[in-house]
Amino acid sequence: MSDIKDDLNLKDQEEVIIQSLRASSWPEFIGQDVVKKTLFISMKAAKKRDESLEHLLFYGPPGLGKTTISHIIAKEMGANIRITSGPALERSGDLASILTNLSEGDVLFIDEIHRLNKVVEETLYPAMEDFALDIVIGKGPSARTLRMDLPRFTIIGATTKVGMIAGPLRDRFGVISRLTFYNIKELSEIIKNAAEKLNVEIEPQACDEIAARGRGTPRIALRLLKRARDFASIHGQDVITHEIVDKTLEVLEIDKKGLDESDKRYLLTIIEKYDGGPVGLETIAASISEDSATLEEVIEPYLMQIGFVKRTSRGRVITENALNHLGLNTAARQKKLL
Repeated sequence: MSDIKDDLNLKDQEEVIIQSLRASSWPEFIGQDVVKKTLFISMKAAKKRDESLEHLLFYGPPGLGKTTISHIIAKEMGANIRITSGPALERSGDLASILTNLSEGDVLFIDEIHRLNKVVEETLYPAMEDFALDIVIGKGPSARTLRMDLPRFTIIGATTKVGMIAGPLRDRFGVISRLTFYNIKELSEIIKNAAEKLNVEIEPQACDEIAARGRGTPRIALRLLKRARDFASIHGQDVITHEIVDKTLEVLEIDKKGLDESDKRYLLTIIEKYDGGPVGLETIAASISEDSATLEEVIEPYLMQIGFVKRTSRGRVITENALNHLGLNTAARQKKLL
């Protein structure tokens, strides 16, 4: 039991460190330039009219900065931010208790907003549109609805599955922005800034190497930086060098493309059991004893981004690029895929 508690404490401590490395202002926030330009215009207009910012929806793979951007927005608007998630709001009363405690201009950040309960979602509609909360008092024929006015506030929703958000809810967001994967240059800059916050020296080549294997995702790149710092520390090194990064990632079994054991297991399952595809997502999930949602939200986005997997009407298909990378590109498989 003590070992389990120790593991949980280590995970909590790591999450606290990752949060401390997040950007706290726009100059610190690297990348997502298109999203930032849109937000700058909306924020400037809201400040000019002395109004609360319109509701915002961010979508994209996990770890790209949806939560970080929300904190920066609240800070720039001089507002408080309340954080919750779709699964945490089980009843309309849960939402009502949060909304009635908001102040003018406050920001309510709802993570995984696509997982909102239907009843809670319908309670949210008048709150977003009219800044009012409809409360039902009593039961049966004597029941009546009381409308309570709310302060003007901003809801920021975050989701990895924008298609699962109901149309009426999606339409109530004034700005809908998609966060994309970061390029190596942007990730390298993020790693450099994070190393300064950790008070650790790192070579430019080491920054680039971590960035190249960070799967285009700051959260992953920052975790790799922490592992490299730990590796350097236990080997008595004061500087994170390119060699240290190489050895760290070798121990973690992360290859030059940033693929880990889970990615390779996914690819090899399709190649070896299903001749490279096409094969359905549920079939793959059952074959590797993994949740289909995890495959779709965590593993597949990056593999598709780098052109290793294609989604077709008949299922997932492994590309020639993936076969080349894994050293499995036989003439027979090439012929089957082409």
